[in-house]
Amino acid sequence: MKIPSKRLPTTINGAKEYAKKLRISFMESDTPLSHAQALERTANELGYRDWNTARTRLSNRPKFEPQIGDLIEGVYLKQKFKGLIKSVRMLADGQYFDVSIQFEKAVDVVSFESFSAYRQRVSAKLDNEGTSLSATSDGEPHMIIHHTHSKVI
Repeated sequence: MKIPSKRLPTTINGAKEYAKKLRISFMESDTPLSHAQALERTANELGYRDWNTARTRLSNRPKFEPQIGDLIEGVYLKQKFKGLIKSVRMLADGQYFDVSIQFEKAVDVVSFESFSAYRQRVSAKLDNEGTSLSATSDGEPHMIIHHTHSKVI
């Protein structure tokens, strides 16, 4: 049975789409899974007690709308980071963003033990959930933004 994606959704629409793909993958392996069961399983994979809890929490999450000067936290090449958004360019009517990020501490972009290459500023194309379009060879997104803190009051 093929699981939809390693990338877990962060919005309610993403969770619904994930559940739909999960249900299809179960049907392809001749294992029945109802719509409600797919939603509950999705909620559990996202770390929620049930679908109602997931729906409430996910619907309250703000849409990713990066602004210059925002303080952000996330993962870049499987390493946690904190940083500052230095530039933003909206693409495809707000579906994607081209952002430049200054890391608080430089991040090693090489996974070899005997070699390192540190970067303190990177650019990434992110979707409207804060996940990069590009991925590593094992399918993990290059960047995932977990938290955005606007400096504007």
